[in-house]
Amino acid sequence: MSLYEASGSGPSAPDHRRKWDREEYERKARERILAEREAEEQTKKKTTYKFPDEHKVKRELLKAREYKVDLESKVGRTVVINKTTPSAETGGYYCDVCDCVVKDSINFLDHINGKNHQRNMGMSMKIKRSTLDDVRKRFSYKKAEAEVKKKEYDIQERMEEIKEEEARMADYKRAKRQEQRKRKRGPEVEVQEDDEVAAMMGFGGFGTTKK
Repeated sequence: MSLYEASGSGPSAPDHRRKWDREEYERKARERILAEREAEEQTKKKTTYKFPDEHKVKRELLKAREYKVDLESKVGRTVVINKTTPSAETGGYYCDVCDCVVKDSINFLDHINGKNHQRNMGMSMKIKRSTLDDVRKRFSYKKAEAEVKKKEYDIQERMEEIKEEEARMADYKRAKRQEQRKRKRGPEVEVQEDDEVAAMMGFGGFGTTKK
């Protein structure tokens, strides 16, 4: 055994382990990330691309109905349904906008207030934000409406009071007439009653008769 082998201080043996170039792999990682981002952006562009003939539909803002929903006209009616009966004449509530039949009133109200029905009517689910001027106009309208209702109520209440007063006056006059008639025929009734009592008791007339 040589001196180098015994002491272990000889020249180092060649290293056959695999070497990793850190800078090279960092560069490749950056390139891979950039490539993935570019591919993702291209995918987004393809999905959001619209053909030239396509146009965005402008929908009206959501607004309140100006009519009363009919929920009672078919209550209690009997209808014969067969295969040829149109959908509008079958049982339930028919929506002519969506061409569908809803079986009960609660679901029908949910349907006509829903998103799909409003879309078919050309409206969005967005509402117009009220301005200060809109609020003032609304308050003025409600105030005028309340005054009109109050006047109508006052007139109606006054008419009822007049009718009641006329009815009381008619009852009073009727009672007075009956009292006057009783006073006029009062003595005759008393004499007639006295004669009837005397006849029942077997007496003759209380008055004297001229012969």
